[in-house]
Parts: sequence; C-alpha cells; structure tokens
Amino acid sequence: MADVLAIFWPQGLLALLIGYLFGSIPFGLLLTRFAGLGDIRAIGSGNIGATNVLRTGNKALAASTLLGDMLKGAAAVLVAEVYLGVDASLYAALGAFVGHVFPVWLRFQGGKGVATFLGCLVALAPIAALMFAAIWLITAALYRYSSLAALVASASMPLVLWQTGQDKVALLYCILSTILWLRHRDNIARLGARTEPRIGGRKQG
Repeated sequence: MADVLAIFWPQGLLALLIGYLFGSIPFGLLLTRFAGLGDIRAIGSGNIGATNVLRTGNKALAASTLLGDMLKGAAAVLVAEVYLGVDASLYAALGAFVGHVFPVWLRFQGGKGVATFLGCLVALAPIAALMFAAIWLITAALYRYSSLAALVASASMPLVLWQTGQDKVALLYCILSTILWLRHRDNIARLGARTEPRIGGRKQG
C-alpha cells in the first residue's frame, strides 16, 4: 500500500477531487425534479438514492437513479485510471463514494452509497462486483430486506477481494464498507427492532 500512498500528491489528490465531483452528482434529486415530482428529500426517508425514489411509484425513475449512481462511480474510476494511473483510480473510487454520501451541494446530506459502492467495484474488480450482486440477491431472497442484503454484501467484499489477491482494493473496501455501515445505522436499528420495511411489503416513511 506504500506505493499507493506515495502517489497521493499530486495524482492521488487530483483523482480524489475528480472522484468527489463525479460522486456528488445527485441523480435521484435531479431526475425527480426533472420529472416534476418535487424534492425527493421531502418524500419517504428523505434519502436521494434509488430506494427512496422508488417510493414515488416511478420504477423507471428509480432504475435510472440506480444506474446513474453506479455509473458515476465507475466513470470516476475509469477516468482516473486512464489519465492518472491504476493506483490513482483507488483514490477516485474513495472520492466518488464520499461525494455521493457527503455532497457539498446538498450540505453534505447525500445517499447511503450502495449503488456507488457497486459502481466503483465494477470498474475496479468486476468479478467481485458479480459476487456482490449474487450475495445481495441471495440475502434479499432469503430475508426480504434490501438494507440487510446491502450490509451483508458490502461486509463480504474486503474478504472476497483479499481472497482474489486484490489487496489494495480490499483495503479501500474496508474503508468504504465501514462508511456504508455507518450510513445504515438507522436501518440496523430497525432491523434489530424488526420494524424495517421488507421488499415488496407495505411502504413506510
């Protein structure tokens, strides 16, 4: 990891900034406004991610938000890799994830990061991304909780990456997974209290 830290200035810093700018694009907020649905932050959980966009009843808009949040993570990684190098792309991934979760344009009140987490992973480690999707789907099918599926899948990624010999990416995903879990602390509390809405269940605010 020392060689990754060594590029922090200036390539790493630039990649971090590029990633943050990509990640801070609030697709959920922009798409719902363009669709005439108002401010997504005033709906449901107030989150700007695809799950809350789905609460508007517009599945196409939710899918577009999911895709946009994934693509901005992947794009940040790929741009940094092409112009700044492979190691710099790790900083870009960190920046994109942090940008989505803490966007300066929205007073640092962003999404929970699952789609951007996955989008960065698609660009950095495609096989691990497929495993994330598989773990998410299996957990969601068994327990019917979207948040639980995201928590289990994200927590498994550092181990998956280490097992596939991608130590640098694994270390990065230890950081990203920790932030993602912290952003899901309310969901974790509801899961413990058995009040978390299930997939396909009655919508709750």
